[in-house]
Amino acid sequence: MIEVVRDNFVKSYRLRQSLEALERVRGEINEEAYERLKALLHYRLYGKEFDRSKLKEKIALAFSMGSDSMASLLILRWAGFDVIPVMAKLPQMRDVIFLRAQSYGTVFVEVPEYMEIINSQIQKRAPICGKCHSMIMEAVKNYARRNGIKIVASGDLLSSGSISIYREGDLIKLNLPAFLALDKREAIKILGRKYALGFGCPLWKSATKTAPILKRFGVQRVLRELRAGAIDKEIAKALIKDILKN
Repeated sequence: MIEVVRDNFVKSYRLRQSLEALERVRGEINEEAYERLKALLHYRLYGKEFDRSKLKEKIALAFSMGSDSMASLLILRWAGFDVIPVMAKLPQMRDVIFLRAQSYGTVFVEVPEYMEIINSQIQKRAPICGKCHSMIMEAVKNYARRNGIKIVASGDLLSSGSISIYREGDLIKLNLPAFLALDKREAIKILGRKYALGFGCPLWKSATKTAPILKRFGVQRVLRELRAGAIDKEIAKALIKDILKN
């Protein structure tokens, strides 16, 4: 499911940071969940096999059907966690996405005042991806609180190991790809199928026609991911081409 990092110095360093971050939240989560997450890191670091029997610990995962969140779902379920994919119902999503998401046991949540806030961002010619992400995560966290779920996960590739798992108020936030030092290439490989690279959702692409400066923000985001090692040069080039052609 996931590969051992072996002699990759940077990823090994980030994984050891994740181990330290995990220790800081040990008292905040179920001990079984702690041990399983630790075993998952040891597997990634050293190839040490571990018990993957079903755990009672539930994890609410922010789910978009993209490569990062899909890989996160597959890894966590492979590791034995009871994962609930939580998808925000956004107007730009096609019905086929919702239908496919249902097959993974997805729960759907509303994001209050979503279009009003996003349209305000577009009118100000301000970036919309960060605002969209924060609103979705808030909806997922609220679902977790209502259902007594302590751990909220996301498919964040960017954060370093030291901040890949941390306490956020009454919840524990787990950025799984960062926790495991996964990059985009590895995430796609886990899916086991062809994946079409593209930047932005239909709403973002439509917004660039009104506010072309959003393309600049998109390119900056791609370059940030490239510098962080989340993507390689080939993927970065494909994403930037996709941004500029729209």
